[in-house]
Amino acid sequence: MEPYSFLLFSLFLLICTQVLLHLKQWLFKKKKRLPPGPTGLPILGNLLTIGDRPHESITKLAKTYGPLMTVRLGFNITVVASSAEMAREILQKNDQAFLGRPIPHAVTAQTNHELSMAWLPGDTKWRSLRKICNSQIFTTQRLDALQGLRHQMMDGMVKRVVDGSEAGEAISIGRLVFGTTLNSLSNTMSSFDIIDPKSNAIQELKELIWKIMELAGKPNLSDYFPFLKPFDPQGIRRTIKVSYDRLHVLLDEIIDQRLKRRESGSPRCEDFLDVLLDHLKEQGHEEFSREDINILLTDLFIGGTDTTTTTMEWAMTELLRNPDIMAKAKQELVETIGIGLSIEEKDILRLPYLQSVLKETMRLHPTAPLLLPHRAEMDVEVCGYTIPKHTQVFVNAWAIARDPMYWYKPTQFIPERFMGSEVDFRGTNFSFIPFGSGRRICPGLALAVRMLSLLLASLIHHFDWKLPDRMEPEDIDMKDKFGITMQKAIPLVAIPAVVAKAN
Repeated sequence: MEPYSFLLFSLFLLICTQVLLHLKQWLFKKKKRLPPGPTGLPILGNLLTIGDRPHESITKLAKTYGPLMTVRLGFNITVVASSAEMAREILQKNDQAFLGRPIPHAVTAQTNHELSMAWLPGDTKWRSLRKICNSQIFTTQRLDALQGLRHQMMDGMVKRVVDGSEAGEAISIGRLVFGTTLNSLSNTMSSFDIIDPKSNAIQELKELIWKIMELAGKPNLSDYFPFLKPFDPQGIRRTIKVSYDRLHVLLDEIIDQRLKRRESGSPRCEDFLDVLLDHLKEQGHEEFSREDINILLTDLFIGGTDTTTTTMEWAMTELLRNPDIMAKAKQELVETIGIGLSIEEKDILRLPYLQSVLKETMRLHPTAPLLLPHRAEMDVEVCGYTIPKHTQVFVNAWAIARDPMYWYKPTQFIPERFMGSEVDFRGTNFSFIPFGSGRRICPGLALAVRMLSLLLASLIHHFDWKLPDRMEPEDIDMKDKFGITMQKAIPLVAIPAVVAKAN
C-alpha cells in the first residue's frame, strides 16, 4: 500500500472509531433522559443550525424546545439554559456540580494554561486562587487604597480628549478606553503605565487581546470533533499561540523588574504584584509559583481590558443614539458633581441614573452573551432531566436579558427600568447576570464596576459629543461580532467638545 493511501486509510479508521465511540456515548446519555432538543444531522449534529451567531440561534431554538435544551455540536453534547429559572438551577442550586470548565482547544495554546483561574476545574487550586483574589486583591480596603491611581488615569484620559478636541480630531472610543483601562490595570497591578497612551502600541495591544478573545470564542472543529485536535485544521491554536506568547513575555519582564526592585531594597509599591510576590514567598513554589503569577496577570489583563472596553463602547453608542438619555445623565452629573469638577469613586453611589445607564448597557449588550461554559462534574438531576458528567453547559445570558417575561420592551434602551430597583451587578437576580453568578462569578466585579462608572462619568461630564460626517443618531451601525465577548462590529468614533466651566 502506498504511503498516501495508507495515511488516508488510517485517517478513515480513526474517524470511524471516533464516530462509533461517540455514538455509544450518545446512546448511553440518551437513556439518561437528557433535556429535549433538535435532532440534528448525523455526525454534524446541530452545528449548521446554530451557525456563527449561537446566542441568537439558540434563543430561537429554545422557543421550540424549552428553557433547558440539549443540542449536539459535532460529538459534543451541550445543555443550554435560556431562562432565569434554569440559570438559577445551574448557577446557584447546583453550582457545586457545575463548577467545572470545558477548555477550548485554542486556550490550550497558552503555556501553563492549566493554571488559569478562568479554566481551572473547581478544585483545590482554583479555590486557592479565588481566595487570593477575594482576600488579597479585590478587597474593598485594597481597592480604596489604590483609587488615587485610577483618578490619575481618568485625569490623563480627559486631558487626551481635550488635546484631541483642540486639534479637531474624532476620537475612537474603543481605543481611548482600552488605553486608559490598560494603564489603569497596569498601575493597579504593577504601579506603572504599561504603554505610552499616545503610542501605536495601544492599538497593537488592543488587537492582540481581541485576537485572543476572538480566536478563543471562534467555532473550532477541534472542539466539536476531538480527534482533529492534533491537526488543528483551522490553524486557530497555532495563530492564538503567537498572541499568548507575546503577552507572556511582556508580563515576565514586569515580574523580573519587580523582583530586582525588591532585591535592591527599594520601597514597596503595595500593588497587586507585591501582594502576589509576598504570597509566593510565604507559600513556596510548590503551592504558588511564578508561573501562577504570570497566568493570573494574563487572566486579569485580558478579562479586564476587553470587557471594559466593549461595555464602554456600547454605552457611549447607546447614549449617542438616545440624546434625551445622554442629557439626563449629564444633568445628574452637573447637579451632583458640579460643572468642570473631576469625578471620584466616592461620588459613584450618588449617581443612580449613571448606574442605571451602565446596567441597561450590560443588559442589552452583555459582553459574554453565553457566559463562560460550565461542565458537569457529576451526573446532575435538573427539573426531572439528567445532565451526565462531563456535559458542557451554557447559560444564555443574552436570551434571558431580552426575554419579555422579565423585561418590559426588552429590545429598547430604557435605563429608567433600573431606577429604584434592587437589581444589581452581583448576580442574585437571575434575569440580570452580566458578570455571571454563583461561585464562578467574575472575581474582578468590584473593580470593574468602579472602572466603568469612572470612565463613563468622565467622558460625558467633561465633554459634549457628536457624530462625525453629519451622521444622525439613527445612522449608527449596531451590528456586533461574536467571540467570547460581543464587540461592536464597526468601532464607534465621535467628536468631543469641551464643556465650558462655570465662571
